[in-house]
Amino acid sequence: MKVLVLNCGSSSIKFQLIEMDTEEVLAKGQTEKIGSPEAIFTYKPKGKEKIVRTQAIVSHDVAIEVVLRSLMDPDEGVLKSKNEIDGIGHRLVHGGEEFVDSVLIDEEVKAGVHRCIQFAPLHNPHNLRGVEACEQLLPGVPQVGVFDTAFHHTLPPQAYIYALPMKFYREHKIRRYGFHGTSHAYVARKAAEYVGKPVESLKIITCHLGNGASITAVDGGHSVETSMGFTPLEGLIMGTRCGDIDPALIPHIADLEKLTFKQVDALLNKKSGMLGLTEKTNDFREIEEAAEAGDQQSIMALETFCHRLKKYIGAYSAVLGGLDILVFTAGIGEHSPLVRAASLKNMEYLGISVDEAKNQANAFDIGAGRVKVLVIPTNEELAIARDTLRILKEHVS
Repeated sequence: MKVLVLNCGSSSIKFQLIEMDTEEVLAKGQTEKIGSPEAIFTYKPKGKEKIVRTQAIVSHDVAIEVVLRSLMDPDEGVLKSKNEIDGIGHRLVHGGEEFVDSVLIDEEVKAGVHRCIQFAPLHNPHNLRGVEACEQLLPGVPQVGVFDTAFHHTLPPQAYIYALPMKFYREHKIRRYGFHGTSHAYVARKAAEYVGKPVESLKIITCHLGNGASITAVDGGHSVETSMGFTPLEGLIMGTRCGDIDPALIPHIADLEKLTFKQVDALLNKKSGMLGLTEKTNDFREIEEAAEAGDQQSIMALETFCHRLKKYIGAYSAVLGGLDILVFTAGIGEHSPLVRAASLKNMEYLGISVDEAKNQANAFDIGAGRVKVLVIPTNEELAIARDTLRILKEHVS
Protein backbone atom coordinates (compact mmCIF):
# COMPACT_ATOMS: atom_id res chain seq x y z
CA MET A 1 0.00 0.00 0.00
CA LYS A 2 1.30 3.45 -0.95
CA VAL A 3 0.49 6.54 1.11
CA LEU A 4 1.09 10.12 0.00
CA VAL A 5 1.84 12.37 2.98
CA LEU A 6 1.16 16.10 2.57
CA ASN A 7 2.02 19.03 4.84
CA CYS A 8 0.38 22.10 3.31
CA GLY A 9 1.49 25.48 4.67
CA SER A 10 0.60 29.00 3.61
CA SER A 11 3.12 29.12 0.75
CA SER A 12 4.67 25.66 0.81
CA ILE A 13 3.87 21.97 0.53
CA LYS A 14 6.11 19.18 1.80
CA PHE A 15 5.40 15.66 0.57
CA GLN A 16 6.54 12.06 0.82
CA LEU A 17 5.32 8.95 -0.95
CA ILE A 18 5.80 5.93 1.33
CA GLU A 19 5.47 2.22 0.53
CA MET A 20 3.82 1.04 3.74
CA ASP A 21 4.68 -2.64 3.34
CA THR A 22 8.34 -1.74 3.91
CA GLU A 23 7.95 1.86 5.21
CA GLU A 24 10.33 2.87 2.44
CA VAL A 25 10.28 6.45 1.12
CA LEU A 26 9.79 6.19 -2.65
CA ALA A 27 10.00 9.95 -3.25
CA LYS A 28 9.99 13.17 -1.27
CA GLY A 29 10.23 16.89 -1.82
CA GLN A 30 8.64 20.25 -1.34
CA THR A 31 7.29 23.29 -3.12
CA GLU A 32 8.20 26.70 -1.73
CA LYS A 33 6.93 30.19 -2.56
CA ILE A 34 3.53 29.01 -3.85
CA GLY A 35 1.81 31.95 -5.56
CA SER A 36 5.08 33.23 -6.97
CA PRO A 37 6.24 33.14 -10.61
CA GLU A 38 9.52 31.81 -9.20
CA ALA A 39 8.29 29.03 -6.92
CA ILE A 40 10.94 26.45 -6.04
CA PHE A 41 10.08 22.77 -6.55
CA THR A 42 12.39 20.16 -5.04
CA TYR A 43 11.95 16.47 -5.82
CA LYS A 44 14.05 13.46 -4.76
CA PRO A 45 13.02 10.02 -6.08
CA LYS A 46 14.51 6.95 -4.44
CA GLY A 47 17.91 6.04 -5.86
CA LYS A 48 18.15 9.09 -8.11
CA GLU A 49 19.55 12.60 -7.99
CA LYS A 50 17.61 15.44 -6.39
CA ILE A 51 15.86 17.74 -8.87
CA VAL A 52 15.39 21.46 -8.17
CA ARG A 53 13.29 23.57 -10.52
CA THR A 54 12.09 27.17 -10.46
CA GLN A 55 8.67 27.64 -12.07
CA ALA A 56 5.41 29.50 -11.72
CA ILE A 57 3.10 27.73 -9.24
CA VAL A 58 0.08 29.90 -8.60
CA SER A 59 -1.89 27.80 -6.10
CA HIS A 60 -1.91 24.73 -3.87
CA ASP A 61 -3.92 22.90 -6.56
CA VAL A 62 -1.18 23.53 -9.11
CA ALA A 63 1.51 22.59 -6.58
CA ILE A 64 -0.08 19.19 -5.89
CA GLU A 65 -0.59 18.68 -9.64
CA VAL A 66 3.17 19.27 -10.11
CA VAL A 67 3.87 16.69 -7.37
CA LEU A 68 1.67 14.09 -9.08
CA ARG A 69 3.22 14.73 -12.50
CA SER A 70 6.69 14.27 -11.02
CA LEU A 71 5.69 11.03 -9.28
CA MET A 72 4.46 9.67 -12.64
CA ASP A 73 7.21 11.11 -14.84
CA PRO A 74 8.52 8.43 -17.28
CA ASP A 75 12.15 9.20 -16.38
CA GLU A 76 12.10 10.42 -12.80
CA GLY A 77 8.81 9.06 -11.49
CA VAL A 78 8.12 6.17 -9.13
CA LEU A 79 4.51 5.49 -10.17
CA LYS A 80 2.97 4.33 -13.43
CA SER A 81 -0.41 5.75 -12.51
CA LYS A 82 -1.90 7.90 -9.77
CA ASN A 83 -4.24 4.97 -9.15
CA GLU A 84 -1.33 3.37 -7.28
CA ILE A 85 -1.83 5.90 -4.46
CA ASP A 86 -4.01 4.09 -1.91
CA GLY A 87 -4.40 6.87 0.64
CA ILE A 88 -3.41 10.43 1.48
CA GLY A 89 -2.33 11.54 4.95
CA HIS A 90 -2.58 15.24 5.77
CA ARG A 91 -0.91 17.08 8.60
CA LEU A 92 -3.71 19.17 10.13
CA VAL A 93 -2.48 21.64 12.71
CA HIS A 94 -5.46 22.24 15.00
CA GLY A 95 -8.32 19.96 15.91
CA GLY A 96 -9.53 21.87 18.96
CA GLU A 97 -11.53 19.68 21.33
CA GLU A 98 -13.42 18.13 18.41
CA PHE A 99 -10.66 15.83 17.15
CA VAL A 100 -8.76 13.69 19.64
CA ASP A 101 -7.47 11.17 17.10
CA SER A 102 -6.70 10.92 13.41
CA VAL A 103 -9.83 10.74 11.24
CA LEU A 104 -11.03 9.71 7.80
CA ILE A 105 -11.82 13.01 6.10
CA ASP A 106 -15.38 13.61 4.94
CA GLU A 107 -17.59 16.68 4.68
CA GLU A 108 -18.35 16.65 8.41
CA VAL A 109 -14.64 16.52 9.28
CA LYS A 110 -13.87 19.34 6.85
CA ALA A 111 -16.56 21.44 8.52
CA GLY A 112 -15.01 20.70 11.91
CA VAL A 113 -11.52 21.67 10.72
CA HIS A 114 -13.05 24.86 9.33
CA ARG A 115 -14.58 25.62 12.74
CA CYS A 116 -11.10 25.26 14.24
CA ILE A 117 -9.72 27.99 11.97
CA GLN A 118 -10.38 30.42 14.83
CA PHE A 119 -7.64 28.60 16.78
CA ALA A 120 -5.11 28.36 13.92
CA PRO A 121 -5.93 31.03 11.32
CA LEU A 122 -2.43 30.83 9.82
CA HIS A 123 -2.51 27.04 9.35
CA ASN A 124 -5.91 25.35 9.11
CA PRO A 125 -7.10 27.21 5.96
CA HIS A 126 -4.04 26.04 4.02
CA ASN A 127 -4.37 22.51 5.39
CA LEU A 128 -7.93 22.47 4.05
CA ARG A 129 -6.80 23.75 0.66
CA GLY A 130 -4.58 20.70 0.36
CA VAL A 131 -7.49 18.40 1.19
CA GLU A 132 -9.76 20.08 -1.36
CA ALA A 133 -7.06 20.02 -4.04
CA CYS A 134 -6.65 16.27 -3.55
CA GLU A 135 -10.41 15.77 -3.85
CA GLN A 136 -10.20 17.29 -7.33
CA LEU A 137 -6.94 15.71 -8.46
CA LEU A 138 -7.30 12.27 -6.83
CA PRO A 139 -11.07 11.69 -6.67
CA GLY A 140 -12.05 8.62 -4.71
CA VAL A 141 -8.71 8.26 -2.92
CA PRO A 142 -9.40 8.22 0.85
CA GLN A 143 -7.83 11.03 2.86
CA VAL A 144 -6.89 10.98 6.55
CA GLY A 145 -6.32 13.98 8.81
CA VAL A 146 -3.60 13.68 11.47
CA PHE A 147 -3.78 16.52 14.00
CA ASP A 148 -0.83 18.21 15.70
CA THR A 149 -3.00 18.76 18.76
CA ALA A 150 -4.49 15.25 19.09
CA PHE A 151 -1.71 13.68 21.19
CA HIS A 152 -2.26 16.35 23.84
CA HIS A 153 -5.98 15.62 24.30
CA THR A 154 -5.00 13.64 27.43
CA LEU A 155 -3.81 16.79 29.24
CA PRO A 156 -5.66 16.97 32.57
CA PRO A 157 -7.75 20.09 33.26
CA GLN A 158 -5.19 21.47 35.71
CA ALA A 159 -2.65 21.45 32.85
CA TYR A 160 -4.84 22.97 30.13
CA ILE A 161 -6.99 25.55 31.93
CA TYR A 162 -5.86 29.18 32.01
CA ALA A 163 -6.65 31.14 35.20
CA LEU A 164 -9.09 33.39 33.34
CA PRO A 165 -12.83 33.76 34.00
CA MET A 166 -14.29 30.34 33.14
CA LYS A 167 -16.70 31.87 30.60
CA PHE A 168 -13.77 32.12 28.17
CA TYR A 169 -13.33 28.37 28.25
CA ARG A 170 -17.04 27.54 28.28
CA GLU A 171 -18.02 29.95 25.51
CA HIS A 172 -14.86 30.24 23.41
CA LYS A 173 -12.81 27.11 24.24
CA ILE A 174 -9.83 29.22 25.26
CA ARG A 175 -7.41 26.76 26.86
CA ARG A 176 -4.00 25.20 26.29
CA TYR A 177 -3.93 22.74 23.36
CA GLY A 178 -0.26 22.00 22.66
CA PHE A 179 1.39 21.28 19.32
CA HIS A 180 4.08 19.08 17.71
CA GLY A 181 2.00 16.16 19.03
CA THR A 182 2.85 13.85 16.13
CA SER A 183 6.58 14.31 16.78
CA HIS A 184 6.33 13.96 20.57
CA ALA A 185 4.28 10.76 20.26
CA TYR A 186 6.65 9.27 17.67
CA VAL A 187 9.89 9.80 19.60
CA ALA A 188 8.31 8.69 22.90
CA ARG A 189 7.39 5.37 21.30
CA LYS A 190 10.85 5.04 19.72
CA ALA A 191 12.44 5.67 23.13
CA ALA A 192 10.33 2.93 24.70
CA GLU A 193 11.30 0.52 21.90
CA TYR A 194 14.99 1.30 22.51
CA VAL A 195 14.89 0.49 26.22
CA GLY A 196 12.75 -2.58 25.57
CA LYS A 197 9.89 -1.57 27.83
CA PRO A 198 6.22 -0.77 27.12
CA VAL A 199 5.67 2.97 26.82
CA GLU A 200 2.81 2.53 29.32
CA SER A 201 5.38 1.81 32.05
CA LEU A 202 7.64 4.82 31.43
CA LYS A 203 7.96 8.48 32.41
CA ILE A 204 9.42 10.36 29.44
CA ILE A 205 10.22 13.99 28.62
CA THR A 206 10.45 14.78 24.91
CA CYS A 207 12.15 17.98 23.70
CA HIS A 208 11.25 18.96 20.12
CA LEU A 209 13.77 21.71 19.41
CA GLY A 210 13.61 23.31 15.99
CA ASN A 211 12.78 26.82 14.80
CA GLY A 212 9.56 26.07 16.65
CA ALA A 213 10.27 24.36 19.97
CA SER A 214 8.20 22.56 22.58
CA ILE A 215 8.65 20.09 25.42
CA THR A 216 6.18 17.44 26.60
CA ALA A 217 5.83 15.27 29.70
CA VAL A 218 4.66 11.78 28.69
CA ASP A 219 3.37 9.54 31.47
CA GLY A 220 2.50 5.99 30.47
CA GLY A 221 2.32 6.99 26.81
CA HIS A 222 -0.01 9.94 27.46
CA SER A 223 0.78 13.64 27.23
CA VAL A 224 0.18 15.15 30.68
CA GLU A 225 1.93 18.52 30.25
CA THR A 226 3.31 20.48 27.29
CA SER A 227 4.86 23.89 26.81
CA MET A 228 2.89 25.33 23.88
CA GLY A 229 -0.54 26.62 24.77
CA PHE A 230 -3.54 28.12 22.99
CA THR A 231 -1.09 28.94 20.21
CA PRO A 232 2.49 27.84 19.46
CA LEU A 233 3.74 31.13 20.98
CA GLU A 234 3.78 29.93 24.60
CA GLY A 235 6.64 28.08 26.25
CA LEU A 236 10.27 27.74 25.20
CA ILE A 237 12.28 30.44 23.45
CA MET A 238 12.13 29.73 19.71
CA GLY A 239 13.68 30.95 16.48
CA THR A 240 11.46 34.01 16.12
CA ARG A 241 8.86 33.45 18.90
CA CYS A 242 9.37 34.81 22.39
CA GLY A 243 7.84 31.93 24.36
CA ASP A 244 6.71 32.75 27.91
CA ILE A 245 6.48 36.45 28.75
CA ASP A 246 4.50 38.57 31.20
CA PRO A 247 1.14 39.19 29.41
CA ALA A 248 1.13 42.78 30.73
CA LEU A 249 4.01 43.49 28.33
CA ILE A 250 1.59 43.35 25.39
CA PRO A 251 -0.39 46.53 26.18
CA HIS A 252 2.78 48.13 27.57
CA ILE A 253 4.74 47.59 24.32
CA ALA A 254 1.72 48.67 22.26
CA ASP A 255 1.56 51.90 24.25
CA LEU A 256 5.33 52.53 24.16
CA GLU A 257 5.74 51.96 20.43
CA LYS A 258 2.23 53.09 19.34
CA LEU A 259 1.57 49.65 17.84
CA THR A 260 -1.71 47.89 17.14
CA PHE A 261 -2.30 44.54 18.82
CA LYS A 262 -1.79 42.84 15.43
CA GLN A 263 1.59 44.53 15.15
CA VAL A 264 2.54 43.38 18.66
CA ASP A 265 1.40 39.86 17.74
CA ALA A 266 3.68 39.93 14.68
CA LEU A 267 6.53 41.25 16.86
CA LEU A 268 6.17 38.39 19.35
CA ASN A 269 5.82 35.70 16.66
CA LYS A 270 8.19 36.85 13.94
CA LYS A 271 10.78 39.24 15.40
CA SER A 272 11.45 37.86 18.87
CA GLY A 273 13.05 34.67 20.22
CA MET A 274 16.63 34.06 19.15
CA LEU A 275 16.29 36.58 16.33
CA GLY A 276 15.27 39.26 18.81
CA LEU A 277 17.97 38.35 21.31
CA THR A 278 20.82 38.27 18.80
CA GLU A 279 19.41 41.04 16.57
CA LYS A 280 21.03 39.13 13.70
CA THR A 281 19.64 35.68 13.01
CA ASN A 282 17.44 32.84 14.18
CA ASP A 283 19.73 30.20 12.64
CA PHE A 284 21.24 28.21 15.53
CA ARG A 285 24.30 27.23 13.52
CA GLU A 286 25.12 30.89 12.92
CA ILE A 287 24.40 31.77 16.55
CA GLU A 288 26.67 29.01 17.86
CA GLU A 289 29.45 30.07 15.47
CA ALA A 290 29.13 33.69 16.60
CA ALA A 291 29.15 32.65 20.27
CA GLU A 292 32.26 30.55 19.71
CA ALA A 293 33.91 33.63 18.14
CA GLY A 294 33.12 35.59 21.31
CA ASP A 295 29.98 37.51 20.34
CA GLN A 296 28.46 38.39 23.73
CA GLN A 297 24.90 38.80 22.47
CA SER A 298 24.94 35.34 20.89
CA ILE A 299 26.41 33.85 24.09
CA MET A 300 23.64 35.48 26.13
CA ALA A 301 20.96 34.26 23.67
CA LEU A 302 22.15 30.66 23.91
CA GLU A 303 22.40 30.81 27.70
CA THR A 304 18.86 32.21 27.91
CA PHE A 305 17.51 29.50 25.58
CA CYS A 306 19.17 26.71 27.58
CA HIS A 307 18.10 28.20 30.93
CA ARG A 308 14.45 28.16 29.82
CA LEU A 309 14.77 24.59 28.59
CA LYS A 310 16.45 23.46 31.83
CA LYS A 311 13.65 25.07 33.84
CA TYR A 312 11.01 23.14 31.91
CA ILE A 313 12.88 19.83 32.20
CA GLY A 314 13.03 20.27 35.98
CA ALA A 315 9.37 21.27 36.20
CA TYR A 316 8.21 18.34 34.06
CA SER A 317 10.26 15.89 36.12
CA ALA A 318 8.27 17.15 39.11
CA VAL A 319 4.96 16.81 37.25
CA LEU A 320 5.83 13.23 36.30
CA GLY A 321 7.04 12.37 39.80
CA GLY A 322 10.27 10.98 38.37
CA LEU A 323 11.93 10.42 35.03
CA ASP A 324 13.09 7.40 33.04
CA ILE A 325 13.98 8.85 29.63
CA LEU A 326 14.80 12.31 28.28
CA VAL A 327 14.61 12.70 24.48
CA PHE A 328 16.02 15.39 22.21
CA THR A 329 14.66 15.65 18.67
CA ALA A 330 14.20 17.97 15.64
CA GLY A 331 16.90 20.15 14.06
CA ILE A 332 18.47 21.69 17.17
CA GLY A 333 17.73 18.75 19.44
CA GLU A 334 19.37 16.30 17.04
CA HIS A 335 22.36 18.41 15.97
CA SER A 336 23.40 20.75 18.81
CA PRO A 337 25.69 19.13 21.40
CA LEU A 338 26.12 22.59 22.93
CA VAL A 339 22.39 23.01 23.66
CA ARG A 340 22.06 19.49 25.06
CA ALA A 341 25.11 19.84 27.33
CA ALA A 342 24.26 23.34 28.56
CA SER A 343 20.61 22.58 29.30
CA LEU A 344 21.51 19.43 31.28
CA LYS A 345 24.46 20.86 33.21
CA ASN A 346 24.29 20.27 37.00
CA MET A 347 21.22 18.05 36.77
CA GLU A 348 22.87 14.98 38.30
CA TYR A 349 20.54 15.34 41.31
CA LEU A 350 17.73 14.23 38.98
CA GLY A 351 19.79 11.32 37.66
CA ILE A 352 20.58 13.22 34.44
CA SER A 353 24.14 13.43 33.13
CA VAL A 354 25.72 13.38 29.68
CA ASP A 355 28.64 11.46 28.22
CA GLU A 356 30.65 14.27 26.61
CA ALA A 357 32.19 12.21 23.80
CA LYS A 358 28.89 10.60 22.81
CA ASN A 359 27.14 13.97 22.96
CA GLN A 360 29.72 15.57 20.67
CA ALA A 361 29.26 12.70 18.22
CA ASN A 362 25.44 13.16 18.20
CA ALA A 363 25.14 9.52 19.29
CA PHE A 364 21.71 7.97 19.83
CA ASP A 365 22.28 7.27 23.54
CA ILE A 366 24.29 10.07 25.20
CA GLY A 367 23.37 9.51 28.85
CA ALA A 368 25.82 8.69 31.62
CA GLY A 369 23.41 8.51 34.56
CA ARG A 370 20.28 6.75 35.75
CA VAL A 371 18.04 8.59 33.29
CA LYS A 372 18.42 7.54 29.67
CA VAL A 373 19.25 10.59 27.51
CA LEU A 374 18.49 9.86 23.85
CA VAL A 375 18.88 11.76 20.58
CA ILE A 376 16.11 10.44 18.33
CA PRO A 377 15.50 11.78 14.81
CA THR A 378 11.84 12.64 14.48
CA ASN A 379 9.89 11.34 11.50
CA GLU A 380 6.52 13.06 11.44
CA GLU A 381 5.87 11.95 7.84
CA LEU A 382 6.21 8.28 8.76
CA ALA A 383 4.04 8.82 11.84
CA ILE A 384 1.35 10.43 9.64
CA ALA A 385 1.61 7.57 7.14
CA ARG A 386 1.27 4.96 9.89
CA ASP A 387 -1.82 6.69 11.27
CA THR A 388 -3.24 6.95 7.76
CA LEU A 389 -2.79 3.21 7.29
CA ARG A 390 -4.39 2.50 10.67
CA ILE A 391 -7.45 4.64 9.93
CA LEU A 392 -7.85 3.19 6.42
CA LYS A 393 -7.78 -0.35 7.83
CA GLU A 394 -10.42 0.62 10.38
CA HIS A 395 -12.78 2.43 8.01
CA VAL A 396 -12.14 1.49 4.37
CA SER A 397 -12.98 -2.00 3.16
